[in-house]
Amino acid sequence: MLMQLKRMTLVVAAAAIVAGCQTTNPYTGEQEVNKTSKYGGIGAVTGAVIGGLIDGGEGALKGAAIGGAAGAGYGYYTDKQEAALRQQLQGTGVQVYRQGDNLQLIMPSNITFDSSKSDIKSSFYPVLGSVSKVFKEYDKNLIEVVGFTDSSGGDKINQPLSQDRAKSVADYLIYQGVSGTRITYFGAGASNPIGDNKTKEGRAKNRRVEINLRPAPQK
Repeated sequence: MLMQLKRMTLVVAAAAIVAGCQTTNPYTGEQEVNKTSKYGGIGAVTGAVIGGLIDGGEGALKGAAIGGAAGAGYGYYTDKQEAALRQQLQGTGVQVYRQGDNLQLIMPSNITFDSSKSDIKSSFYPVLGSVSKVFKEYDKNLIEVVGFTDSSGGDKINQPLSQDRAKSVADYLIYQGVSGTRITYFGAGASNPIGDNKTKEGRAKNRRVEINLRPAPQK
C-alpha cells in the first residue's frame, strides 16, 4: 500500500510540473504556459487519479499517460498548426495571431491586392499556396475569410470591394484543394478598424483580409 501511495504521489507531482511548464513567446517575449503542457498536465492528473483507484500504482502510471494525451488534444493540434503557419509565412508580411484555440491570419491588402482591385496579386499566389498546404494538412478547424477596407470611399464602394476580396482569397484556397465545406467568407467594409483612418499608415492597416481558424463543432 505504501509503495502504491508513493507511485501515485510521483505521478501526480510529475503531471503538476508538466502543467506548470512555461515557455517564452518569441513574438511577445512574455512567459506563457504551453497549451500542450497545460491541457496535457490536467489530463495526466485526472488519468492518474482514476487509474490509481482502479489498478493501484501501475494503473496510475497508465492513466496519467492516457489522460495526458487526451487532454493535450486540440491544444497540441493548434500548437502544431500555429508553428507550421509561422514557418511558412515568415517574411511574407502576413501576421499570425493566436487567442486560445483560435488562430488568425492578417493579410494587408498592399501585399495581396492592387489599390481598389479584388484580383490577387500574382506575386502573392505562392504565399496563399503555402497557407493552403497547411490548411490541408491541419483540417480539423473551420476557415472564415473576412475582407475589410478603410473608411475612404463610402459603404457603396467599400462593402462590395471587401466582399470581392474575401471571395478571391476563399476561391483560391478552394482551388488549391482546401475543402469548400470548411470555408465561409464575407465583406465587412470599413467596420472594425485596427488603425487610425485619419492617417495614411492607419488606413493601410485597415485595408486587409483576415482568415480566422476556429475548432469545428463536435459531431
